[in-house]
Formats: sequence, C-alpha cells, structure tokens
Amino acid sequence: MKIGFIGLGKMGMNMVERLLNDGHEIVAYARTAETVKKAEAKGAVGASSLNDLVDKLQTPRIIWIMVPAGTATEETIHNCAGLMDAGDMLIDGGNSNFRDTIQRSGELKKHNISFLDVGTSGGIWGLTKGYCMMIGGEKPVFNKVDPVLKSLAPENGYAHVGPTGAGHFVKMVHNGIEYALLQGYAEGFEILKSKKEFDLDLHKIARLWNHGSVIRSWLLELAESAFEKDPWLASIKGYVEDSGEGRWTVAEAIEESVPAPVITLSLLERFRSRQDESFSAKVIAALRSEFGGHAVKKTD
Repeated sequence: MKIGFIGLGKMGMNMVERLLNDGHEIVAYARTAETVKKAEAKGAVGASSLNDLVDKLQTPRIIWIMVPAGTATEETIHNCAGLMDAGDMLIDGGNSNFRDTIQRSGELKKHNISFLDVGTSGGIWGLTKGYCMMIGGEKPVFNKVDPVLKSLAPENGYAHVGPTGAGHFVKMVHNGIEYALLQGYAEGFEILKSKKEFDLDLHKIARLWNHGSVIRSWLLELAESAFEKDPWLASIKGYVEDSGEGRWTVAEAIEESVPAPVITLSLLERFRSRQDESFSAKVIAALRSEFGGHAVKKTD
C-alpha cells in the first residue's frame, strides 16, 4: 500500500523502515529536511511540506501521524484535514488522550475523513520485533489498512479493540500497568542491592529470573541488559519522567471509582525521583523531633 507518514522520530522512522522492508510505498514528512533525507535514504519518497505530502498521494489517501501528543498532534490533524478530500483517512499512532481522539474524530467526520486511533507499543525495538497495536475506530476503516497493520505488528500483535477512542484508551491503561511493573522491578532490585553482606550480582539474578520464574518478562530481559552494561547503574541519574499516560490512567481510575493504588503510587514515585531533596521528608523529620525528641540530620 501507499501511505503518507508524518513524524520521523525514534519510533516513526523505524516504522517507516519496517513498512518499506515489507514492500509498502511511503511518502515521508518531518519538520527538518535532514530527517526527511534519512527517510529517503531508506527508500521513502520525501515531502517538503504537508501540502507536498498530500499532493504525492492519490485519493483515497491514507496518512499516518506519529508526532507527540497534544498541540503537535492537534495542529497536524487540523492542517491535514484542510488539505485532504472526502474519503481520505487519517491515523493517529501517537499517545493521544482518548477524549481528544473522540473529539478530533467527530470534527473529521464532518469532512467525511475517516479516522483510526492506534495505540502503539514497541519502542525502539519495534523495527525488528514488531509493534503491538491497539486500534479504535470503525471496523470497515480498520479493515482497509489491514495490510499496513500486519506489516508493522508481530504475529497476533494487533487488534481492533473498539470504537473511536478505544485504541488510545487501551494504550493508556497499558502504560499505566507499565508504570507499576517498572516500579515493582525497581524496588526489588534496590532491596537486593541493599543487602551488602551477600554482594549480590544483579545482572546474574536478572538473567536467572528470566529462565522459568513467574516474574520473567521482556522488561526483565532489558534489566539484564542494563545491569550487564553498568552493574550498579552508576552512570544513570535516578530521575524519571512521565509522558502523561500514567496521569491519565490514574485520573480515569478516579473517574470510574476503580481502586488503583499500585499504579497511582508508581506515578507518585516518579514525581519523587525528580526532587533533589524532599521537603515533605524534612517536615516529617521535624515533627518526629518535636513530638518524640528523635534525632535529625542537619544540613551543612
């Protein structure tokens, strides 16, 4: 199939390459000409602007958007819609908020432009391993792009999960679960590291756990790789960002009155990782000193 692809970041460029390797024709656009040239070197047809990209596609057009959630996605969809014709299709493969997705789909429907929301997981490994894709939208629209989805995914790695917004909603919850899993592994390895008298080899233990244990996983394979490169992670600062999906998952849990304490605490732990020193910890130390005369450590 021939599709336009907007956004050539770490995931986007690899997705383009995977599609090209499976025989699809790609017209690629990114904000910088240098990035577009990299896509051209892989076999894509480069576009110098959104206008140029639309002009190089025949109707009914299929355009896949892979840009950061929020303003970038909003502007890209709006600008594309002004250039496209009735019967064309837009696909948002980024991590958009599902509520925004539903609203955008409604606006596109007024122009008879089809829309799919594709929650995409796979990170930088997707080029070789494939991408797990959770797709929302009308089933006939999903069926039209099945060859593209099949090329991007591993076997059984994509599915139509529901109406518009469902794809991004499922991906949001997926990422919330990821927060909790990462936190569980992190705490476990810190406990192991803290037991100084055993002098435990974290790389060896991660490798061991990946053979038959109930907590074996791809994340644990990645932990094994990380500990092999840097046994005590000395080169990495313990500062953890969040890209939004964890916050949205927690907000949705509150909205639906679903208890999600582990996911919620894993999100809060990310916030704590960004503090050089916790003021709340200072308050606790001060209060313990006031009511119990407990010793406090003084600043220099």
